[in-house]
Amino acid sequence: MASRSPSPQRLTFRGPSPVSSWASSTTHNGNSSNHVVAVELDTILSTEFDDIDDNHVGIDVNDLRSASSTTAGYFIDDGGFRNLSLRSGEPMQLWVEYDGTDMRLNVTLFPIGAPKPEVPLLSKTIELSKFVLKDTYVGFSSSTGSTITSHYILGWSFKMNGKAADLHLSELPSLPRIGPKDKPRLLTVGLPVILSAVVFAAVMISGIMLWRRYKYAELLEDWELECGPRRFSYKDLYQATKGFKEREIGRGGFGRVYKGVLLKDKREVAVKRVSHESRQGLREFLAEIASIGRLRHRNIVQLLGYCRRKGELLLVYDYMSNGSLDKFLFDKNKQTVLNWRQRFHIVKGVASGVLYLHEGWEQLVVHRDIKSSNVLLDGEMNGRLGDFRLSRLYNHGTDPQTTRVAGTLGYIAPELPKTGRNTVATDVFAFGAFLLEVACGRRSIESSDEVLNLVDWVIDHWRKGAVMETVDARLGSDDFVAEEVELVIKLGLLCTHVVPRSRPNMRQVMQFLDRDIELPGFSLDYINGVVPEHDRGFDDFFMSDATSSEQTFFRSSMVEESLLFGGGR
Repeated sequence: MASRSPSPQRLTFRGPSPVSSWASSTTHNGNSSNHVVAVELDTILSTEFDDIDDNHVGIDVNDLRSASSTTAGYFIDDGGFRNLSLRSGEPMQLWVEYDGTDMRLNVTLFPIGAPKPEVPLLSKTIELSKFVLKDTYVGFSSSTGSTITSHYILGWSFKMNGKAADLHLSELPSLPRIGPKDKPRLLTVGLPVILSAVVFAAVMISGIMLWRRYKYAELLEDWELECGPRRFSYKDLYQATKGFKEREIGRGGFGRVYKGVLLKDKREVAVKRVSHESRQGLREFLAEIASIGRLRHRNIVQLLGYCRRKGELLLVYDYMSNGSLDKFLFDKNKQTVLNWRQRFHIVKGVASGVLYLHEGWEQLVVHRDIKSSNVLLDGEMNGRLGDFRLSRLYNHGTDPQTTRVAGTLGYIAPELPKTGRNTVATDVFAFGAFLLEVACGRRSIESSDEVLNLVDWVIDHWRKGAVMETVDARLGSDDFVAEEVELVIKLGLLCTHVVPRSRPNMRQVMQFLDRDIELPGFSLDYINGVVPEHDRGFDDFFMSDATSSEQTFFRSSMVEESLLFGGGR
């Protein structure tokens, strides 16, 4: 409500008939038969009614003399008080609340748009049932004085036995305009001033457009139009990541990773910034991205697209809300500890993803950097293999050829520095080191007083007959299935065998994890790769109690893998 000239306004409760002229007559003033309770907003100082000033709020009961009154204003949170002028013409909001249990009437006045104060302006204990009849009218009344007045009720809400609904302030009407309209100032402005302003605005707009074009400038060549994955605009990624300033979620030798929210579809993404200072190999690299971008598997982080700008390449992936697995395995400050059920589920998921890379797609994909920090966890704690920047693609049945060693220390197969050839067998070795990390809760290589190699450490405990002592102590003896833990540890040792052709392939790994076949027994000599001079086959290193069917299985499978890579027995 608002008032633009001095006069009292009242919100009244009366029964059984509407308010008529009681407020303008002193005949019935103070009469108990009035059955009127009113909240007045008074801008006139009437001494005959004992008004406190000409700008006050009062509670009236059957009488024009207020039972309780105070200067218009409101209390703020720090306990201070701010005055309000009822003559200002500014819209204000008035709350009148009655608590039937405490029999307390509260009145709160405050500017529209401001939060409702916690402390009411007026509060009076009054038993309304003594003054208001069962059938009661609720309404508004006002009176004029010696000057012209205007009163406006912009909106109101009423509720018995509960809180009245909040007013939608944006939907309230505006106050009518008072006085003549302003004359157009354009007619009074000189032409030179107008022309100067137009020229200045044109220069500014041109400058802003040139600056924005430079800020979001990208590199785009004709051959890139043939790339498979979607090419994002740098502007979209810049806005999604808040300018690559506030949402950094990871960093490493490759660059930094930022969380982003695409403005168009509100999709959460991870944006990786990879520097490239030369053009050599860039086209081939983007061709690899085009192929990898077509990979589709529930346990592989989806590459959504890329953007190339100046000296950097930006890769866009699905956002994994729980981050990388290594944080859960090795960060001692992290409160959340993965239980064995979660770990075994993650292991099987990553194994399924690697099998898809090796056998399930139109080309053979050698990942070359399988490790716990490249396994990301989605909102449901599913493990997804990511970071394909070192991956290479080959046609099935061909011999992978590479010219340099790629990977991370602790996950690099022993033959790789000698041959320089990344194969599915080197991926299996890295996966084996990953298995041991999940079961033991330790990094594949740890440096403290002396360097600890996780594979050697597990073998040493096995030699002592204490292999279960290698299990992550945070799990507790009752928090895991001993048979599954032993399976994962032994399978990790088998995958990290020093002889490449003695490692299982990923299809066999999945069969072991799914318990479709039993893991055969094998000796420490076999794991250590003690091979006679005549280079005996895989079956010669089984323990004496291994079955003939187990030996036949491994012999045939390893021969097939040896033929795949062009090796001989």
